[in-house]
Amino acid sequence: MANNKPAIGITIGDPSGIGSEVIVKALATGEVHEICRPVLIGSSHAIEQAVKLVKAPFSVHQVDSPAGEAGTDPNRIDIIDPGTRKPDEFKLGQASAANGKAMAEWNKMAQELVASGQVVGTVMAPVNTDSFKMAGVSMGGGAGGEQGYLFLINGPLRIVHLTDHQPVREALKLATKENLLKLFDLLQSSIAKWGIPNARVGLSGLNPHAMGDEDDNELKPAVAEANKRGLNVTGPIPPDTVFRQCVEGIYDLVVCIFHDQGHVAAKTWRFEGTAALSLGRPFVGTSVAHGTAFDIVGKGIADHKAILSAMKLSAALGSGQGFPRN
Repeated sequence: MANNKPAIGITIGDPSGIGSEVIVKALATGEVHEICRPVLIGSSHAIEQAVKLVKAPFSVHQVDSPAGEAGTDPNRIDIIDPGTRKPDEFKLGQASAANGKAMAEWNKMAQELVASGQVVGTVMAPVNTDSFKMAGVSMGGGAGGEQGYLFLINGPLRIVHLTDHQPVREALKLATKENLLKLFDLLQSSIAKWGIPNARVGLSGLNPHAMGDEDDNELKPAVAEANKRGLNVTGPIPPDTVFRQCVEGIYDLVVCIFHDQGHVAAKTWRFEGTAALSLGRPFVGTSVAHGTAFDIVGKGIADHKAILSAMKLSAALGSGQGFPRN
């Protein structure tokens, strides 16, 4: 048993969605146990059902913590189940307030584990925003609030969002010089720690061809001030160009202003395998760039590549190895 490998805490997401299925498929590749000790948090029943669905060669074992032998056996899935959701209390493909409350509890447990040093990072399987809303749980998403900044990663394309789950009108109000400089400073220190010193940052413009009042009055001054501080930032660059330039290696990452700027680029470039990182939180927390897929849940056809990437990313960054090569 490889106790010397770092442990990561994986919450199963909405138990009515595809989270359990993609987690089991990712673990079945054998790649996760090679680099870390995966310990799940959530409904053991949901995981047992997913194991049966995809006919994976796993036993499911409940544990109290990531300590000891937890997560070391590649033939067994170890899970911390606080009993939040009983087997008969959730239905596949249906959002609910109870699911939202359960996810919030599981995520809190994962954060407590990483804060106490029991795991090096966390992974959150796909969650359902309707379940969260029904439970009164905030999703955050405004210029580096409590949830941090959303950072999408897929091979050479790395995209950081100034705002995430904000209406476009509200996102425009947050596109200020002050907010951008705060993000630029955080990016340079974080990316250097993760193996890319003096990262080349391309700032996506807000308006077509990066020509507009916001680009001239907020974005350009932010870039100029960042350069005075010794940061390697270029822009604003036309939004229809900068993401391709990142793929081609001209930039190490792109900062975009609002949700769909970054998500459209990431999902068009290569939908499969995109991992999401919460930048600016006091721990490494990763997730996926897709939802709970209620339309295909229970069919055994959900793709696991994104959650697999998220697991590898959490283990690599959390243990100080830097960005994984993929």
